[in-house]
Amino acid sequence: MKKVTKAIIPAAGLGTRMLPASKAIPKEMLPIVDKPAIQYIVEEAVEAGIKDILIITNRGKGAMEDHFDHNFELEYNLRQKGKDDILKELEGVAKLANITFLRQKETGGLGDAVYKAKTFVGDEPFAVLYGDDVIIGEKPAIGEMLEAFEQSGGEGGVVGVKEVAAEQIVKYCTLDVTPLENGVMKVNDMIEKPKPEQIMSLYAILGRCILQPEIFDVLEKTPKGAGGELQLTDAMATLAREGKMYAIEYSGTRYDMGNKLGFLIANIEHGLN
Repeated sequence: MKKVTKAIIPAAGLGTRMLPASKAIPKEMLPIVDKPAIQYIVEEAVEAGIKDILIITNRGKGAMEDHFDHNFELEYNLRQKGKDDILKELEGVAKLANITFLRQKETGGLGDAVYKAKTFVGDEPFAVLYGDDVIIGEKPAIGEMLEAFEQSGGEGGVVGVKEVAAEQIVKYCTLDVTPLENGVMKVNDMIEKPKPEQIMSLYAILGRCILQPEIFDVLEKTPKGAGGELQLTDAMATLAREGKMYAIEYSGTRYDMGNKLGFLIANIEHGLN
């Protein structure tokens, strides 16, 4: 079984729900207390043993590249002033992982963003950590999913799920699942942004998945879906109907950093902690 050593973080969204804050600052760079949201996501992947990370961006998001790079003037200044604790923290950010960046030149949906990573992935299974979803817990969510991936024999894909309120599920997706062992579920089908009569369960994919490289062939044949965009969920649904998808409910708390309420809750709860 091939190990998962690579991760993709799609972070090319326009951030319209976070305007005006996101007009000049990428929404992924907005902080939860003292760290930008994107750093929490990268740290989660690294904590799970994933060190090769591709971040999908677009125009105006160069601040993310700068954040994970060295700032020699600032580091020199901190060193001269004896602020070694802050210096060590900043140097640690620059050395977190092997991070590369790729632009999605036209907004085409999550499926299109993931497809851009085809060359980066090669013939290996890989993780996807959605750029809007920060998950904070005792264990890294993607690490829990890697355990489920190994339990499934490494043959299929795994999605990270949570139960959501009935009135919220229409904003996400709905899954038809069959419970297995150790919290793992077999996914039989999934529908992106379902109508009320299409709801199969209150389990929705929230921010994390592990996929096989065959997803790229499926994406090539998948028509555009909700919002006129190429939806990753539609491609994963094809694999689910072929018996190739599993799910696990991760234990951490998920914060939707793509909207103001999620951003506010993340700051209050994590700040209090």
